[in-house]
Amino acid sequence: QVQLVESGGGSEQAGGSLRLSCTASGYKYSTSIYGRSCMGWLRQAPGKEREGVAVIDIDATTTYADSVKGRFTISQENAANTLYLQMNSLKPEDTAVYYCAAGYFSSRCTVGSLTRAHLRGRGTQVTVSS
Repeated sequence: QVQLVESGGGSEQAGGSLRLSCTASGYKYSTSIYGRSCMGWLRQAPGKEREGVAVIDIDATTTYADSVKGRFTISQENAANTLYLQMNSLKPEDTAVYYCAAGYFSSRCTVGSLTRAHLRGRGTQVTVSS
């Protein structure tokens, strides 16, 4: 059974930093008959739709939402099957529940396609105050 477990959320002031982690158990990060592996981060703010924030494809290509480019960095540690999201220069509009997501796609994934990933963690709250 695949499990994605997020940690590292919390409260921070604008301009500060937080680092999210996601530990994936039972998920094979590879290219298989199911498609290309892709992992990433989604977020959902109150009253808003869930949106893709950052993804990392099986070939290590990273893609970011325009709203976080230059501030957030996604990375992974394959040996530990762990995904990270380093968030710097936080803004109040970054306040949301952040979800780790993973799946298999027929082509290189995007922040948009990650919203259709069939594997998701329970989320971790990030609150940024002004």
